[in-house]
Amino acid sequence: MHRMTRDDIEQAARHVYQVMPATAQYAWPLLAERLGCTVWVKHENHTPTGAFKVRGGITFMHWLKRTHPDVRGIVSATRGNHGQSLALAASASGFRALIVVPQGNSLEKNNAMRGFGGEVVEYGRDFDEAREEAARLAQAHGLYLVPPFHAELVKGVATYALELFKAAPDLDTVYVPIGCGSGICGVIAARDALGLNTRVVGVVSTEAAAAKLSFEAGEILETATANTFADGLAVRKPVPAAFDIYGAAAARIVSVNDDEIAEAMRVYYTDTHNLAEGAGAAALAALMQEREAMAEKKVGVILSGGNVDRSVYARVIG
Repeated sequence: MHRMTRDDIEQAARHVYQVMPATAQYAWPLLAERLGCTVWVKHENHTPTGAFKVRGGITFMHWLKRTHPDVRGIVSATRGNHGQSLALAASASGFRALIVVPQGNSLEKNNAMRGFGGEVVEYGRDFDEAREEAARLAQAHGLYLVPPFHAELVKGVATYALELFKAAPDLDTVYVPIGCGSGICGVIAARDALGLNTRVVGVVSTEAAAAKLSFEAGEILETATANTFADGLAVRKPVPAAFDIYGAAAARIVSVNDDEIAEAMRVYYTDTHNLAEGAGAAALAALMQEREAMAEKKVGVILSGGNVDRSVYARVIG
């Protein structure tokens, strides 16, 4: 993937802002008090789909219309946020959107995808099996297969990092969750485009630690399972194109367990009254784990989404 310029990201932002406004970033005082450092939260839970991915969906559809004028529809696999993003962006562009989710996927995310105009198909036992089915359906129905990671998705996602860095250019470290990797790659792209020295730290679940294991081994490794309630992190194998970027440019990758993630969800609620889904709270969980190293520093955490089912949240918050 070629190195993105500030111009590239600002052009993507113009497309994004036709559909949604920039999201806020706040330095919450109670988080600072709790953690002993300045904590800037980037509120990607406040997009029209409740998660950061909508930005990449918008830029991807612009690119698709421009480069593949004959395409009538798209298909992709998701646990939810990517699918909501594509359903919204595809509908806005006049494309059919077929979304494949694993069996037993979040009912509320499935309903949201349908609400944004997507057709939802349940298949397979996890994200990786749903991804194989999406590829088959693309062939069978002549639909464009949207990958979980693509330069145009990253360009859109980088717009949230551009907003954050413009508001808080002197961050020592930014923590960002890793699923398929568009989030961390977008943060790295924006940091580099702005010429900043901020360290970018990836966050994975201890139950889906393939990105961390791969980072530390210097080669792609996969795990047998990815059983975390933070469905946005539940990936068994890194996407090679994403790993090429964060494997070289991340400062480190931290793993947090489900209990730490749940605690961070509670802290977000208590200290900021914001709703965070599991993956959305993972960055704060990592900062809580590393608070001693971050004492007195200015730190950014990406609250990547707030799409958690009510029953799950009730259990966590109780």
